[in-house]
Amino acid sequence: MTNGRPLRIVHVTRAPVGGIFRHILDLASGQAARGHEVGIVTDSLTGGDRAVTALAQLAPQLKLGVSRLPIQRELSPTDFFGFMKVRARLAALAPDVMHGHGAKGGAFVRLMGARSAIRVYTPHGGSLHYGRNTLRGTVYGGLERILMQRTELFLFESQFARNAYQAMVGAPPAIVHVVPNGITPAEMEPVPPRGDAADLLSVGEFRHIKGTDVLVEAVAELHKAGRKLTLAMAGDGEEGPALREQVARLGLEASVRFLGHTPARQAFAHGRQMVVPSRADSLPYAVIEAGGAGIPIIASGVGGIPEILGPEGNMVPPENPTRLAEAIAAALDDPAKVRAGAERLHERIGKLFSQDAMVEGVLKGYGEAIRAKFPGRK
Repeated sequence: MTNGRPLRIVHVTRAPVGGIFRHILDLASGQAARGHEVGIVTDSLTGGDRAVTALAQLAPQLKLGVSRLPIQRELSPTDFFGFMKVRARLAALAPDVMHGHGAKGGAFVRLMGARSAIRVYTPHGGSLHYGRNTLRGTVYGGLERILMQRTELFLFESQFARNAYQAMVGAPPAIVHVVPNGITPAEMEPVPPRGDAADLLSVGEFRHIKGTDVLVEAVAELHKAGRKLTLAMAGDGEEGPALREQVARLGLEASVRFLGHTPARQAFAHGRQMVVPSRADSLPYAVIEAGGAGIPIIASGVGGIPEILGPEGNMVPPENPTRLAEAIAAALDDPAKVRAGAERLHERIGKLFSQDAMVEGVLKGYGEAIRAKFPGRK
C-alpha cells in the first residue's frame, strides 16, 4: 500500500513463455490477492495458445488488465515502435510500479520517464548469459550500464544472478534484493511415477542453452555400455527438430519418448529420475518444482542451480555427456542414496522456496524503493 491505497503495478516482459512467464503469473496473482491493482504487458507474437489460456485465466484478477503488443526478441530497428506502444500503454495505466522482466522488458521499463513511479528490473538471466568477450555480451553489457542508472530497484531471483550482473555490468547504484522463486503448498505434494515411467526425465524448453542434446548423448553412451535406459522429454521449442534428428541418428528412437509440452507436475510422473543438463541457467522453476514433488535430480552445477540443490546436490559439469552418464549410472546403482537425497531436497525446498515468501519479498522491495524515491509516501 502507498498512502493508504493499493499499489498500481504493471509487469512488462517480452515472451509469455517459460520460467519468466511462470514467475510473472505467480507474482501478479499473489499481488492481486493482497489487494493491489495489477496489469501485464507482454508480446503478442509468441506464447501461442498456452499463453492465451494462462492470461485469460488470470485476467479476472487483474484490474489493470492484460496488454499484448508486438515485441521482437532480438535488438531491432522495430524496437523503437515497440517501445512507443509500450510507453503509451504504461502512460495510460499510470502505475506506481513498473516492473520489467528480462532484457527487453527491463529496457522498455527503464527507458520510461518515472516522475511518479519506480522502475524495477529482474534480469532472469537474459543478457547475463552472454559472455563478456562476445559481441552480444559487449553490446548488452553497455546497454545495461546505461540503463542501470535509471533503475530504482533490482530484484534478482538468485545470488548467482546478482553476482553475474555485477561482474558483467557493475555494482547497481540502487536498492538490491535477492528474492528466490517459490512454489505453492500444493506443489509440495509428492508425484509418484506411472507404471510405464521412463528411467530418466527432462522437462523444459528445447533450446540450446538447456542442454537437452547433452543428455541425449549421455543416454547414447550408456546404451553403448550396455545400459539400455529409457528417457522421456517433456517440452518443445526451436531445437525440437534437431533433437529428433539426433535421437534418430544415435538409434535411440525406441528408448526416447517426446511428450510435447506438458505441465511440470504431469510430466514428473513420466520419469523416475529427472536430469537437468543446462549449459547456463538462473533459478529454474523446473528444478524447484521437481524437488517439491520429491523427484530425484541430477543437474549441471550452473547458475543458481547449486542454490536450489544445496551442498549435497547431485551436480555435474555442463556440456560433459561422459560425466553426466557416469552420474546417471551411479544413481541407478544406489537407489537408497538417491531416495534419501530426494527427501532432503524436498525438505529444503519447503523451507527456502515458498511462493508466499517470494510475493512478500518482492512487495517489501517495492516499498523500500518507493520510500527512498518519494520520502513523503508511506
